[in-house]
Amino acid sequence: MSTKFDFKDLDSEGFETLEAIASANAFNHWMYQSILPWCKGTVLEIGSGIGNISKFFLDAGYQICLTDIRDNYCERLKEQFEGNNKLIGVKNIDIVHPEFDTKYAEFFESFDTVFALNVVEHIEDDAQALKNIYKLLRKGGKVIILVPAYQALYNRFDEELYHYRRYNATMLKGIIQGGGFKIIKSFYFNFMGIPGWFVSGKLQRNKTIPKGQMKLYNSLVPIFKIIDRIFMRKIGLSVVCVGEKS
Repeated sequence: MSTKFDFKDLDSEGFETLEAIASANAFNHWMYQSILPWCKGTVLEIGSGIGNISKFFLDAGYQICLTDIRDNYCERLKEQFEGNNKLIGVKNIDIVHPEFDTKYAEFFESFDTVFALNVVEHIEDDAQALKNIYKLLRKGGKVIILVPAYQALYNRFDEELYHYRRYNATMLKGIIQGGGFKIIKSFYFNFMGIPGWFVSGKLQRNKTIPKGQMKLYNSLVPIFKIIDRIFMRKIGLSVVCVGEKS
C-alpha cells in the first residue's frame, strides 16, 4: 500500500472501535485464549488501547506492563488498572521511535513475552517494529503478533483506522523472521469475521464497527470458535504468528 497517514493524537475512529469491541467480552476472551499458550513470565503488551485484552492477563495473575502511543489511552489504562499488584506499569512507548535505542534502553531484555494485537498494521515501518521488539525480549522470549488478514478485504474500516496494509501468513512470517526471530507457530483467527467485515466495511461503508453488529457477533462466538476448528485455522479475518528469540 502507498497510503500515507498523519498521526492523530486523539483517534476518534479508533476509540469508537475499541469501545464497541470492549462490550464484546466473549470475543475478547477468545482472542486472549488464542495467544495464551505462548505467554509466559513477564509480559509486555504493545498497543494496549483501553485494555480490552489486558484485563484478562491481569485477572490471570500475569506480571504485565501495558503500553500505548497515545497519552489519553495511557491515562485510561492507569485509571482502570492502577492498584492491581500484577501491573508492572503503564508506559507511553513508540515502537518505531527514531531514537528507540536510547529512549527505551531501560526496557531492553526485560520481558519473556511481547504481544501486539491489531497494532503492527498501523505502523508504516513494520519491519523496524519487529527489530525493536526483539531488543525488549530476553533470550528464549516469545513475540506474538496478530494483524488483519488479506489485502483483498481492505476497505473503509481499514482507511478510517489508519491501517497501512493487511497481511497473509507468508508476509507476517517474513517480517518476524526479518526481526531476528525463529517462527514457531502461525495460524488464522476468526473465519466468520470475514463476511461481517466485508458487508459492514465494503458494502455498507461504515466508518466504525456498529455496536449492534458487534453485540450480535459476540453472542455467536461459541459457534464461531467451532467453525474456526473445522477450518483448522487456515483462513480467517486475522492472522497470528509467534516467534522466538534465540
